[in-house]
Amino acid sequence: MFRIFPIHNGICAAEGFFCDGVSAGLKKDNAPDIAFIYSDSPLQVEAIFTQNKFRAAPILHYLQYPKDFKTNFVLINSKNANALTGEKGIEDVKTTLNALEPTLNTKIMNPIMASTGVIGVPLPKETIINTFSKFDLNAKNNQNAAKAIMTTDRFEKTIAYEVRYEDKSFKIGAICKGAGMINPSLATMLCFITTDAATPKEDMKPLLLEASKSTFNAISVDGDTSTNDTILLLSSQKSGNYHKEAFLFALKEIMLKLATDIVRDGEGSNKLVAFEVKNAKTKEEAETCAKALSQSLLVKTALFGCDPNWGRIASTIGASGITCDSTTLSIFFDEICVYHKGEILFTQEIEESAAKILQQDSFKITCDIGLGDENFVAYGCDLGYEYVKINADYRT
Repeated sequence: MFRIFPIHNGICAAEGFFCDGVSAGLKKDNAPDIAFIYSDSPLQVEAIFTQNKFRAAPILHYLQYPKDFKTNFVLINSKNANALTGEKGIEDVKTTLNALEPTLNTKIMNPIMASTGVIGVPLPKETIINTFSKFDLNAKNNQNAAKAIMTTDRFEKTIAYEVRYEDKSFKIGAICKGAGMINPSLATMLCFITTDAATPKEDMKPLLLEASKSTFNAISVDGDTSTNDTILLLSSQKSGNYHKEAFLFALKEIMLKLATDIVRDGEGSNKLVAFEVKNAKTKEEAETCAKALSQSLLVKTALFGCDPNWGRIASTIGASGITCDSTTLSIFFDEICVYHKGEILFTQEIEESAAKILQQDSFKITCDIGLGDENFVAYGCDLGYEYVKINADYRT
């Protein structure tokens, strides 16, 4: 038996972690744009990266380390993705990270870099290096770090839990960024998870992959997959405690909260929508259908207009390629059924009730396929005018 409790301090909640965010002048108004995560001891590390074929230089640099390497430092910059920058991009990462130890006057072990921002622009490495003198390795400023990694995000995304079982406990926390270029193929984001649980190395990657299936791999804002998507799991082991089931539960809770925060913060969006597909023939078909609904531009624009156009939903299900039949399909807006096994229930009264549901900032659309017993939930948002405005002048 275990219990989890929300706590403060995000990635600094776990024992042995320090962080902060400072300004290099990459953002306007002296806003934080460079973040670091530091540990006073070596960390176990595992990661999941983007499925985009053009992986950014920081990811390619990470993959050059030996399989079971340990680290004690993560450097994150916003405003520049350092993607599609060739070998020079990787060399720029090395040059930047090599400057940490002499500047900070402390031992830096296999440092990791993560970047987010504009693609196809050389990394402003000298500008970033010049901020290292501002780093306070005793800082525990989670909010500054969360702000520093933001790009088009409207709010910082951070969370932490204490997990208790028997007379033991451990902590796990995270920060995350993401609002645009979000697609269910990891999703476009950076996420940094810290824990003092004594996680066995062999458990870390499988648990990350398992937790990502129903969280970061189940969200969509605009159907685009970035070159920089990264989830890092860092473990100090300092609590000396580990409970696999409890750790996975807490990891899923953290990743789901952050994933839905990303969708809620989708560029130009106002609504968080859960697309639940029930009773599909296979698990794969349930997932395919739910993700198709979360990505459909016609569905998204109907949601923006608070139009309960169930025909667009049915059409998307049919176009997704799954096994389906109009005589077994039912569609619900929250608890209101608008179509049931070939019968149209869309009276004026029901339409008005469904439209009111779509005016809420979060709700669920359920599609019961009626041909099996497999389920999946994907998360999406509406798509409005502001999305076009943000991305039309993103580089400026």
